[in-house]
Amino acid sequence: MLLAAAIAAAFGGRARAEDGFRPVLPVACEVGRTCFIQNYVDADASNGAKDYRCGTLTYNDHNGTDFRVPSIAAQRRGVNVLAAADGKVLRVRDGVPDRSVREKGRESVRGTECGNGMVIAHGDGWETQYCHMAAGSITVKSGEAVKAGQPVGRVGLSGLTEYPHLHFMVRKEGKVVDPFAYEAAPGSCGGGRLLWADALAHALVYRDSAVLNSGFATEAVTMEAIEDGSADDAAPAPDSPAIVAFVRAIGLKGGDVQSLTLRGPDGAVVARNEAKPLDRDKAQVMLFTGKKRPAAGWPRGTYTAIYTVERDGKAVLKQDFAFTL
Repeated sequence: MLLAAAIAAAFGGRARAEDGFRPVLPVACEVGRTCFIQNYVDADASNGAKDYRCGTLTYNDHNGTDFRVPSIAAQRRGVNVLAAADGKVLRVRDGVPDRSVREKGRESVRGTECGNGMVIAHGDGWETQYCHMAAGSITVKSGEAVKAGQPVGRVGLSGLTEYPHLHFMVRKEGKVVDPFAYEAAPGSCGGGRLLWADALAHALVYRDSAVLNSGFATEAVTMEAIEDGSADDAAPAPDSPAIVAFVRAIGLKGGDVQSLTLRGPDGAVVARNEAKPLDRDKAQVMLFTGKKRPAAGWPRGTYTAIYTVERDGKAVLKQDFAFTL
């Protein structure tokens, strides 16, 4: 009883979903650390967009949950996609190239927007679909039976996507279902019933923003360098030309104020960047700060970066990270 009460409290007291379909996490990752939910199902039937909590983590007509890995570098190391429940594979597609749609444009993926992926039937009208998987990674065939948690391929960058993630869809009798808000009343915020397995309650608690990447470099950082992993290639050393702290966050809102402060081993501020308030909601945003090497070189010890996001005068996101020379 205590466990059931805790789970209900974690999801705003919503009733437990029916036992017939209780999906497990479809990605072999830790949500909030090695993967992040970038978008939820769009709960707004109009031309607007809102997620199941009436937040901004979605876009118009988005029909699934996007589990994003932190970078292309992480995706290339391999992140397994898992069957969300026992079932039978209905159909599979593979062979779509892994590349951002920015390279060739939307027309290049017309008809293959899902990229590499599959549909699995789970009985009683339930289906799940898995999109944007890595080319050549799919390990199951049409007609094959699968078990919940079984690896069926890897997260990729195929189809209509700009970043590596799994687009995961749930359908009941052919109709799209939000596994966070099953049978929610139109216009409700946080209503409906939870489909996910009970063990996922804590991991899948709603977070409207998160730090996707953070680290230290020896020169100015770009979004591309963070994505491909090259920003992490050169760790600062005593003779480095500069020490630069960087961070990339997702889910920030218009008006949010970011700051990034770098402190030296003695606690003194080495560099600070306080950005202007965001002009609109941002799917992702990058910030860095740093300083060129002093004439005497970098003092030995621990350097700490503090990233803070303030919204309406209150801190809504904070992360500290450090390294030692």
